[in-house]
Amino acid sequence: MRIVIIGGGAAGFFAAITAAENNPDVEVIILEKGKNVLQKVKISGGGRCNVTHACFTPRELVEYYPRGKKELLGPFHQFMTGDTMEWFDSRGVELKIEEDNRIFPVSNSSQSIIDCLVQSAENAGVKVWLNQNVQSVNLKENQFEIITGTDTIIADKLLIAAGSNPKIWALTETLGHTIIPPVPSLFTFNINDKRIKELPGISVPNATVKVSKTKLEGSGPLLITHWGMSGPAILKMSAFGARILADKNYQFNIEVNWLSKSEDWVLKILNRTKEEHPKKQVAINSPFTDLPKRLWEKLVLSSGIELDSRWVNLSKAQLQNLANQITKGVFNANGKSTFKDEFVTAGGVHLKEIDFKRFESKLHKNLFFAGEVLDIDAVTGGFNFQNAWTGGFIAGNAMS
Repeated sequence: MRIVIIGGGAAGFFAAITAAENNPDVEVIILEKGKNVLQKVKISGGGRCNVTHACFTPRELVEYYPRGKKELLGPFHQFMTGDTMEWFDSRGVELKIEEDNRIFPVSNSSQSIIDCLVQSAENAGVKVWLNQNVQSVNLKENQFEIITGTDTIIADKLLIAAGSNPKIWALTETLGHTIIPPVPSLFTFNINDKRIKELPGISVPNATVKVSKTKLEGSGPLLITHWGMSGPAILKMSAFGARILADKNYQFNIEVNWLSKSEDWVLKILNRTKEEHPKKQVAINSPFTDLPKRLWEKLVLSSGIELDSRWVNLSKAQLQNLANQITKGVFNANGKSTFKDEFVTAGGVHLKEIDFKRFESKLHKNLFFAGEVLDIDAVTGGFNFQNAWTGGFIAGNAMS
């Protein structure tokens, strides 16, 4: 029996290793279009590879997936974050959990993960064919004919794990599958606003951001960049709102609450500061430790308060303006930027057409899918890789 896997990424390798280790009599071939395998693993996490996340309950883990939440609950009961850690650990790759619960190799190098996967595949007898540009897949009775630029290969079982690849999606449509049109996920917002223009690099630990006229909301650390805003609060919202924001052509207003506190609470603190420190200068005496000094200064100026004003001189209206700037400042987002090397898209093979007990097509027996080729994506933090490991493991088992 021959298993062919299109795509030499995380999901493809994990499936190949699982299948070959389960059944040494099976021939397993990975077809990779490039001259190197596992390229996304190499660049992820700034070259450190964020392998998975320290969330060990399937029901909690699925909450990080804007698309695929319902479908992944069962699979995560079969192969979970702890299983991923054990898998790499048993092969000599020590992992560590960082403060924010992201999991990396102790070596701080993605090469440790690549070497482990490549070596495991080699040990299991997996063949890796490079520079294989798949041009078509045809059903031949109970087999698959895969035509590349250089070869024609017959497979008894086929796994498509080629990531977010428009060409492979088009090819999948020829097999009768529906493709949900891809849109970007995990991106930062371009914002040109004098309140943040000179503050790149400044961050707040817990902001809440809402997209005006929608139910979209994200909270967490927020980072001001040269081009606008980034950080977990923004990225999470861009993932959950991928389709809504694409429909708006990335032109929308956001409301920023820099402290994630109510307007009344902030106003109360401002009034108390006015009573307790009347003679102090407003611009250099912020009552909020979570607001960096330079950001506080900009918010003060934007509230119509002069930099040399004393607390005692602030009118009721000025205090109200300042509370508004802190809790519901409106910023205009005009476009997006890709977040570092996280090329994540929302879109792919329609999930209704997949049997998630096996990651097998419901339309064709012995055709499997795993990883980002499916309409599954997650927020940043190791979750997209966990989807790849889980899908690869289950598909690999099913195929062997």
